[in-house]
Amino acid sequence: MPSVASKRPSIDELKAYFPLTTPTPTPNTVPDLLTPADIHREEDLLRNPTSFRSWWSSISNLREAHNAQQKLQRLEDLPTELTPLLGPLATPQARSSLQRLTYLYECALVQFPSSFKLWKSYLQMRMSFVLGTKVTQKRSGGRRKLQEMKDALVDEKEELEQWDGGLDPIVGWTEWKSLVAVFERALMWLPKLPRLWLMYISVFFHPKCPPLLSHTHARHTFDRSLRTLPPSLHSRVWMRYLLWSETKSLSTTVAVYRRYLAVDPSITERFTGILLAPAMSEPRPLEAAKLLLSLARKAARGEYTSPEGKSPYQLLGDWLDVVEKFSDDVGLDVEETIESNKKHGAEHDAQQQEPQQPQEKASIDGTLMRLGGQAVSLGADGKPLAAYDPDEDPTNTQKINIEHVILHDGLMVYKDQAGRLWTGLATYWIKRGEFDRAKETFEKGLAFVLTIRDFTQIFDAYAEFCESLISAMMESVGDEDEEDDEEEDVEGELDSRMKDFEDLMDRRPFLVNDVLIRRNPNDVQEWEKRVALWGNDDDKVVSTYNRALETVNPRKSTANLHRLFINFAKFYEEGGTEGEAEPDLDHARKIFEKATKINFKAVEDLAEVWCEWSEMELRQENYDEAIRVMQRATAIPKNTKISYHDHSLSSQARLFKSLKLWSFYVDLEESIGSVESTKKAYDKILELKIANAQVIVNYAGFLEENDYFEESFKIYERGVELFTFPVSFEIWNIYLSKFVKRYGGSRLERTRDLFEQALDKCPAKFCKPIFLMYAQLEEDFGLAKRAMSIYDRATNAVNDEDKFDMFTIYIAKAAASHGLPSTRPIYERALEVLPDRQTSVMCLRFANLERKLGEIDRARALYAHGSQFCDPRVNQEFWKEWNTFEIETGSEETFREMLRIKRSVQALFNTEASYLAARTVTAANGAALEEPAPAAGEDAMAAAEREAKGPAFVAATKTRIVHDGADGGQGAAPKPPGNEDEIQISDDEDD
Repeated sequence: MPSVASKRPSIDELKAYFPLTTPTPTPNTVPDLLTPADIHREEDLLRNPTSFRSWWSSISNLREAHNAQQKLQRLEDLPTELTPLLGPLATPQARSSLQRLTYLYECALVQFPSSFKLWKSYLQMRMSFVLGTKVTQKRSGGRRKLQEMKDALVDEKEELEQWDGGLDPIVGWTEWKSLVAVFERALMWLPKLPRLWLMYISVFFHPKCPPLLSHTHARHTFDRSLRTLPPSLHSRVWMRYLLWSETKSLSTTVAVYRRYLAVDPSITERFTGILLAPAMSEPRPLEAAKLLLSLARKAARGEYTSPEGKSPYQLLGDWLDVVEKFSDDVGLDVEETIESNKKHGAEHDAQQQEPQQPQEKASIDGTLMRLGGQAVSLGADGKPLAAYDPDEDPTNTQKINIEHVILHDGLMVYKDQAGRLWTGLATYWIKRGEFDRAKETFEKGLAFVLTIRDFTQIFDAYAEFCESLISAMMESVGDEDEEDDEEEDVEGELDSRMKDFEDLMDRRPFLVNDVLIRRNPNDVQEWEKRVALWGNDDDKVVSTYNRALETVNPRKSTANLHRLFINFAKFYEEGGTEGEAEPDLDHARKIFEKATKINFKAVEDLAEVWCEWSEMELRQENYDEAIRVMQRATAIPKNTKISYHDHSLSSQARLFKSLKLWSFYVDLEESIGSVESTKKAYDKILELKIANAQVIVNYAGFLEENDYFEESFKIYERGVELFTFPVSFEIWNIYLSKFVKRYGGSRLERTRDLFEQALDKCPAKFCKPIFLMYAQLEEDFGLAKRAMSIYDRATNAVNDEDKFDMFTIYIAKAAASHGLPSTRPIYERALEVLPDRQTSVMCLRFANLERKLGEIDRARALYAHGSQFCDPRVNQEFWKEWNTFEIETGSEETFREMLRIKRSVQALFNTEASYLAARTVTAANGAALEEPAPAAGEDAMAAAEREAKGPAFVAATKTRIVHDGADGGQGAAPKPPGNEDEIQISDDEDD
């Protein structure tokens, strides 16, 4: 038996099957091309050569026959590893079908060379025999129209044709060339059809496409398609062109992308990603960094919008990430950076010194003039192009000055993101091993930032850098391979680094304070914190105070700027922070003198400075100097009509109207001055019309202490003239009490005039105390009749809320003076005047009075009158007292009358809105809210007694109940229906 190895064909034997379609197969070259069954078809086509339907029917029948044979055929007896080499042409039937279909298509194309339908079918047939079976991919939803190139590339990559099988490029090389030749012929006849170009291009994406076709020939084909097709169809080609370039070498990708970016820079960000992570070559970080820097600058100028929605700062952040990752490939070293910075600085100085030339007019008389100078390059939109910058040219191999870019394109533009930019620059130097430069960068960043967030970011990165550097040095010191000299150098540097790190930690509070002061140099509180940070270092404290006073703008400062001057003066007064030095009052006075010339935002701040200056002199027992300081402060100008609230004037011009300053001055005069000087100070306050009620009271009290009683009363008189109610009410209270205490009944008419004057314009809300004081005066020193008339006036004049109390006092005074019967008219008027809520209480008191006088009927009438204001569910005390009254003094008829009135009142309240409020109050008091209605036929008297026991509703239905007796004892037995002794009360009696 022959061996298996002897049956395995070689590559040359497989190649012997080809070519199949080159030259075009004919019956003369391929004997088996036509069969007897094809004679009828050939005769029909010869008779009708111009009938497209005949040709198309013949082609369709032949293809259907091929498909049917393909389902029934089986592969040749070839080894498994050799079968994929032939792909769709592995069987003789497939090879024969290819030749027969090629012959028929070629004959048809002779008659119809410009038929797109015929060419497309022919190309698809040839592709199926060479490329294999096309895999159809399912996708959800339709494709969005007018996509951005970024999204279109993603969708196009997902929709690239995929093939199952395919002819080996070595074995079937001739068939691959023949397929390409057919595409070239088709495009020669139909060059403007994009579908044929896309089908042709799809061949180059086949994994088995020969390299001779998928590289240079493919690139030339893409270029030809772009030259041939109109620009409106270029996007369909460019998507395939860019995807094809990404599968090739990086140089090819860069060349293709550069061509496209010249037209559409929207996919620059995708290109940078490819440059940084290529599939088959080394990355190009310098080119990617320059592209990202160019995008960031254009986006900042508004010339570029990121398709991914990135802001200009985010694009600059992407550039910074590239710089940090590829520091050695992108940026200059330290020496080159210093030289470049000097060059940029010189150019900037030259631009600043260059005088601005006035721009000459391009036309004077209407005709265009030609101006001399260099030619200006214009863009596609007609606008001048920006000057050439090698940092934005990806073809330029010059490295970037990272410091210059971060300073001008980052820190000058994005001041709120300074932390990220400074740490990025420091990280760049750390990656390059330039630790001293990185330390300088961190220090510059800490001295530049304006927010605590940026400061924290830089400080944390700085501390982490120092810790990692110290750890690395400690590890190197412990290495035994190090020589002694090198180890000593490392130990010395380690000590220096640790000292710097400790100094950094100690400086953190000062650095934070520097940030806050830079953010707002006029923040007084932060300057105070700065002083506190220096502790006992008097020299630093003095320098900080001086710097703060020079820096802070009084009109823009925060609150309490005056405290800065005051604390500075106290520092000299107390002899430094510790108080160890001698007090330097001269410097303290100079500081106060300087503070008095500062135009503070508030006059009160300036007044407090003067007051503190005077207090300092008092503490030093310089009493005369303290008085002189206050006299200077309270000096009155000639024009006293200045408004205290006119902020257009300086605080010094309005100082003389500061009540705080004058109050301190008069207190000082009262303490160490004379009576006359104090009176002059008070009189000036009154002349300036800045006095308040407290000043009036203090002035009068001061005069009273010095036995100037009449003058003190005059001051009270001036006070009540200056102020109206309610302020003058307090002055009147003090004035009247002082006057009565002083003179009593000796000057009764004058006292009465004062009371009448006080009551003349007094509102009802404030007159009650004055009436009581007036009546008490008459009781003590005048006539009881006048006192009663004053009480009577008070009941009409006081506020409604005070009338009940006033009537109560009036009744008590009348009863004490004239006996109980004299109070009846007062009670009667009270019942007419008081509101309903207080009328019921007054009725109870009036009824008790009549009961004491033996007038039972009058008392009962008062109870009946007051009952209309008392809901039985709420005012239970009223009904309980009436019930007790009837039990003790009434009869059955009067008791029944009370119960009838109670029912009518309860029914009245049930129909009013107050019913809901009554239910709420009763529920809060724990009373029963629902009570059964009387049973049918129940004794009416018992029902009345039950109602008297507690509140109930007026029932709408009749139910049988078990009730309590009227006396509150045990419950009675149920009554039978129908009561023969029931008392009928007519409607007339109810009325």
